[in-house]
Amino acid sequence: MCYESNAVPPVYGSPRTTVTSGRVVLTSADGARFAAFLSRPGRRSGPAVLVLPDNRGLSGFYERLTERLAEQGHTALAIDYFGRTAGTGPRPDDFPFMEHLGRAYKDGLFADIAAGAAHLRAEGCEEVVSLGFCFGGRLAFMAARPGFGLAGTIGLYGYPDVLFGNPGPTQMAGELRGPILGLFGGADEGISAEVVSAFGEALDGAGVAHEFVTYAGAPHSFFELGRPELAEACADAWARILGFLAAAERPGKRTARGDLTSPRAATMQD
Repeated sequence: MCYESNAVPPVYGSPRTTVTSGRVVLTSADGARFAAFLSRPGRRSGPAVLVLPDNRGLSGFYERLTERLAEQGHTALAIDYFGRTAGTGPRPDDFPFMEHLGRAYKDGLFADIAAGAAHLRAEGCEEVVSLGFCFGGRLAFMAARPGFGLAGTIGLYGYPDVLFGNPGPTQMAGELRGPILGLFGGADEGISAEVVSAFGEALDGAGVAHEFVTYAGAPHSFFELGRPELAEACADAWARILGFLAAAERPGKRTARGDLTSPRAATMQD
């Protein structure tokens, strides 16, 4: 789990528009019902965002994140992973998510991601970008396959290599489509620089447009309010995320911080 129950996402500047939000229940391709949280901007500008949470599933952190995104003009939907085993109601802080994570399976997770993207398109959003964290970051990278029809993928500290014997985004690079933005912590004990580099090399080999940024000294789950030592990394991550979203509707997929028509990587110093 990336975030404790009282964690909240960092804020990006002043709201550009009003927001309405609330829980919804979606239906996956296999008929399974699962919870989600939808935030709509009063004045929409830019693509929708499909938020893929960490391995705890839908929580207050991701609900608030959809609101922060909607404040900047982006319709945003965060989905849960455990509708098949835990129902669609709110979860207590001591929810045994690892028990349910062990019962989740790839096809169900991907079906739920597809249902989330379809719901955003039904909201009138032509372009949808995925934004995942940790477990959700890994899923976001893997959902960069053409079948999901995403306009782009953003993953924060998503593990890209083989995990528990299962191939990851690195091994799937030939199936993926860009642009992809990966944000990593330089002090993340679970994701080494070598693992990130191997992912980048695999995407290079497959010709997939991407940009990776590693924040020196930043730990796993650095994107959180209330940690002054990480404020600069959070501000830069927000700028890159919003720049990526702004580019998703423009030809050439140029961002405010770089050109995703060609692979690149950067390291941000403290």
